[in-house]
Amino acid sequence: MNEQTRPTEGISVSPAESTAVAPRVATLLDAAAARLAKAGVDTARHDAKLLLAEATGSTPSDVDKAALMDDTVDQLTSAAEDGEHGNRPAPLAEFESMLARREAREPLQHIVGHAPFRYLELEVGPGVFVPRPETELVVQEAIDWITAHGLYSPRVVDLCAGSGAIGLAIATEVPGAQVWAVELDTQAAQWTRRNMHKVGERFPDLVANYHLEVADATCPVTLATLDGTADVVISNPPYIPLTNVPQQPEVRDFDPDTALYGGSADGMMIPERIIVRAAALVRAGGLFVMEHDITQGDRTVAFARASGFTEARTHTDLTGRPRYLVATR
Repeated sequence: MNEQTRPTEGISVSPAESTAVAPRVATLLDAAAARLAKAGVDTARHDAKLLLAEATGSTPSDVDKAALMDDTVDQLTSAAEDGEHGNRPAPLAEFESMLARREAREPLQHIVGHAPFRYLELEVGPGVFVPRPETELVVQEAIDWITAHGLYSPRVVDLCAGSGAIGLAIATEVPGAQVWAVELDTQAAQWTRRNMHKVGERFPDLVANYHLEVADATCPVTLATLDGTADVVISNPPYIPLTNVPQQPEVRDFDPDTALYGGSADGMMIPERIIVRAAALVRAGGLFVMEHDITQGDRTVAFARASGFTEARTHTDLTGRPRYLVATR
């Protein structure tokens, strides 16, 4: 079989491939996607492509192009080495290792070590909640409100910061924004700091504009000096009801419990405490935005109004489900 001949049988993605004829990218993706689909991964093809890109030091677009052009993995790796991605030893062996981890339902973001969030690429891993696309809507709500009110250098508080996704997005997208982020879990806070420094390499002003407090976001003394002065308080707190354990292994087995569960059967204990703290922090006329479970829309609205917010309503996510509270003082 010469190098340009496509194998007629299904390939095995294994370290042994490094000494065999280099498989075609399209064939490799088909085999990998089939393995992931069999393991129950909903986005099997997408994940296979991202893992191959990571293993070869290329981009997902490079992988798409290589599959379309019927290139081999060696050609994909060589093209990546000619660019700015650097040399990756034994890409097929690395791909097989990553693929096996994804088959075991380890989150894709943990395997590659990063996750996209709006215009940022954040580092994530064990001990921190992986940011989700729906939370981007929460950030957009706050940014739209700041823009509509013509605020320069707004004071923004991010309660339950986790990876830092919310606060860092606002700090980099809103000119002059001063952001205070609060995270209780020390392991999660390490990821916050890591992302703060990483994002700060692109945005030098972040060093002066982003402040991390390792503390209980629900405690009255946390950021007490900011009480009544915050233009925006925003939060993605733990809110999953204790009676509703997630079925997805990626969430149930890998996201930290402290970032998932709201502390009570209905999941409302921590969100209610966040609402109370936000009511003290936000200024008159200020905004509070909080993500919540799809079962909690009416209750978060009622509790916000009872806690001093004059207006409160729930907004839906891209699937039309009630997803986050929007309230003003």
